[in-house]
Amino acid sequence: MGASLSSPSNGKQTSEASKPGSSKKLRPGHYHPRLIPDLPDEISLQILARMPRMSYLSRKMVSRSWKAAITGSELYRVRKELRVDEEWIYILSKGADGKLSWHAFDPLSSRWQRLPLMPGVARGGSRLGGLVSAGFRISGVIRGLLGQEDWLDKIPFCACAVGAVDGCLYVLGGFSRATAIKTVCKYDPSINLWQEVSSMSTARAFGRTGLLNNKLYVVGGVIREETGLAPLQSAEVFDPATGIWADVPNMPFSKAQTLPTAFLADLLKPVATGMTTFGGKLYVPQSLYSWPFFVDVGGEVFDPETCSWSDMPVGLSEGWPGRQAGTKLSAVVDGDLYALEPPTCSDGGKIKIYDPKEDTWKAVVSEVPVGDFAESKSPYLLAGLLGKLHLVIKDMNNMISILQTDALRPMDATGSTCQNPDVSGPWEQGTDVWRMVGSKKFAAAELVSCQALSI
Repeated sequence: MGASLSSPSNGKQTSEASKPGSSKKLRPGHYHPRLIPDLPDEISLQILARMPRMSYLSRKMVSRSWKAAITGSELYRVRKELRVDEEWIYILSKGADGKLSWHAFDPLSSRWQRLPLMPGVARGGSRLGGLVSAGFRISGVIRGLLGQEDWLDKIPFCACAVGAVDGCLYVLGGFSRATAIKTVCKYDPSINLWQEVSSMSTARAFGRTGLLNNKLYVVGGVIREETGLAPLQSAEVFDPATGIWADVPNMPFSKAQTLPTAFLADLLKPVATGMTTFGGKLYVPQSLYSWPFFVDVGGEVFDPETCSWSDMPVGLSEGWPGRQAGTKLSAVVDGDLYALEPPTCSDGGKIKIYDPKEDTWKAVVSEVPVGDFAESKSPYLLAGLLGKLHLVIKDMNNMISILQTDALRPMDATGSTCQNPDVSGPWEQGTDVWRMVGSKKFAAAELVSCQALSI
């Protein structure tokens, strides 16, 4: 929940909302009256559950019992049972001053809410402040891999991973004054609060995250050693039900093990450039980097059933569009894997879908508006929610826009693609392919990441 509809909570309110037993206030008693007079609380909860979630910040001011209900878990269980839970997109941006801010967007009401600052940001930059920075791209990492990592000494925090599980956002690891950290911070939208949770077992920066079986996986990343930054093959998984991290078998980086000479093996550093959950498995595209060059080397797949890694299918790995470390350019919608192929000097951007039967990528949208609409130096983000693809872009006036399109599929199995006749040129408002569902002017320099959450 955001802060746009109410004043900041004081310490007393935060303490009350955070008590584990606060949900017990739902039951009628001498000190805690019914939610709605003359109605059983079970019925009142169903009434509250059907209210728009955007209104909860103001509704919890009605009474202590309403606040206890809105910040308790039972209400959100009822929302799921009634199938009235709402899916929002959460966008992380970094301002010109280096400060981070989260904004939530409800695509149904087209309304925004600003989240509270993360703990370190709220305290003036200590601990978690500035953990994520889109401004430090893979080029800086590779310079570090080659032993030129002095830029890290000048940065308070950067390079954390962002994930989501069980209706909460997670910020994981990163660099703190050139040292990789294990810290994990969670945002719970039901109580509108950030809090630190169990740390990872391994410190890492630039890790890759994915959600599978309601558990949060993090793989790869880098750490700093005496000779520079070193890539990690380790992986681990977080269970929100227990709050415990468990180890996962290391990524083999098998292609890096087959380099012909020791010189190349020392020069080319294997890096995980992303992670996507697809078909009940984790897919991790990988590259070998040597600044300023990189070579895609396929990727690897983790199967939780066998708890083992295997090589990614050739067509999937070789054709994976938009393989850019640190930028979310793939999304899964209704079980289909989509990816954004960024525009080039000679060609516009495309949305492609992966066909697992033919092991090929096929274009389903031949024009994506990032070339004309988005600032070239700012990343663009792809997300799947409400059964549709959403493209988040920023123009040179710091206007963040969210565009929506249907999750299209190829028309047939003969290799022809679904080319919408309206997608014949740059996007403009009112076309059938891309629809603007929301926009907001941010005092921000760059987009960092986005996550979809449903509660």
